[in-house]
Amino acid sequence: MSTLVAYFSATGTTARAARELARAIGADLFEIAPAQPYTSADLNWNDKNSRSSREMADEKCRPAVAGDAPDMSRYDTVFLGFPIWWYVEPRIVDTFLEAHDLSGKTIVPFATSGGSGLGRAPQRMATLAPGATVLEGRLLNGRLDAGDLRSWAEGLTR
Repeated sequence: MSTLVAYFSATGTTARAARELARAIGADLFEIAPAQPYTSADLNWNDKNSRSSREMADEKCRPAVAGDAPDMSRYDTVFLGFPIWWYVEPRIVDTFLEAHDLSGKTIVPFATSGGSGLGRAPQRMATLAPGATVLEGRLLNGRLDAGDLRSWAEGLTR
C-alpha cells in the first residue's frame, strides 16, 4: 500500500506544505480543488455574507470538488491538508471525506493557520470518516524541513 497527500488550499499556503510533505515522504499528491474556485471576496472571513462564511455557518454545506480523486483503495495512509477555517477544516474537506470509503485507513490531518491550532478538526473528521483512524495531526506553517517531515511521518506509522 502507499501513501497519499490530499489537500485543499485557498491561497497556495497549504499547497506548498502539501507538495513539500509529499516530496519528503515519497507520497502521491492530490489537490481537492473546488468546482467553483474561491475569489478573494469569497474568502473574506470578516464579511458574514462571503461564500466561506456562509459555508462555515452551515454544517450541512458540502461544496463540490472538481475532478476525480485517485483510487483510494491503493492507500493505507492519507495525509489530509487544509487551512484552518473557524477552528476546523473547510467544508470542502468534509465533501472529500464523505465521498470516499476511508474505513481501515489512517488519516493524518495537517493544516496551515495564521493563528490557531487544529482545533476540533480531527474530532470532526473522525465522525465524517467512519471506520478510519484519524490522528491528531499538526500544523505545517512556515519553513518546512524535509528531514523533519520524514521523521514526523515515520513516527506516526510505527
